[in-house]
Amino acid sequence: MRCKDALQNNHPLGCFWLCLGALPLTEFVTETSADAVVFDAQHGLWDRKSLETAIGMVKDQMIPMVRLADGSRFAISSALDAGAEVVIVPLIETAEEAHNVVDWALYPPHGSRSGGGIRPLRDFPAYKEQADKTTVTALMIEAARGVDNLAEILKTPHLDMIFIGTGDLSLSLGLAPTEPAYEATIQDIKRQCEAANVSCGIFTATLQQAKARRDQGFSLVVIGDDITANRSYFSTQLTEFSAT
Repeated sequence: MRCKDALQNNHPLGCFWLCLGALPLTEFVTETSADAVVFDAQHGLWDRKSLETAIGMVKDQMIPMVRLADGSRFAISSALDAGAEVVIVPLIETAEEAHNVVDWALYPPHGSRSGGGIRPLRDFPAYKEQADKTTVTALMIEAARGVDNLAEILKTPHLDMIFIGTGDLSLSLGLAPTEPAYEATIQDIKRQCEAANVSCGIFTATLQQAKARRDQGFSLVVIGDDITANRSYFSTQLTEFSAT
């Protein structure tokens, strides 16, 4: 399944979020039936070489997504050249930033992405034809300024998705996730996206949150992440061991 097809058909996507830069864990993820995997290059340990290898491991089984370190032209092109189908760009706060991201992610005539990369150059005409149809740009709204400018951000041509960064949004707004005003902001972002015909995804920290947000109609949710999975396993094992 391609991400664009899923978004256009309102098919919710569940992903695993990988931060540790561990290729064996990536291989474990490929054995699941998740729709997608996100490689976190902002807060995670992925470098260009390990990212290229990891994407090669998953690209035939699930949608490879990369949360970039930043919204620079270099970060965008590096992830796409490595084989990412979706780039998730953090801390978008203005319409100008949004326009630049989409422009740098797409080849002419819709953008100004440079041609290159190891995988693309094996058969560039075929790769470009495919990329023109499948590349997805997702902009993270995770700060008060981004919320304030969302109406203008949503006017960006060829924008595919807004992805709500729940942790940073809570910090920026000064609101706990349990406060009604915080949830109201989340739902307002989603409503604006729906009105603009732009998909809306959201970061979810637990399986229960992922199910709830999926049922609310969010396009992309996080089923689980490698940090939490490993930490909780070791903690649980020690607790059970100590209790015997």
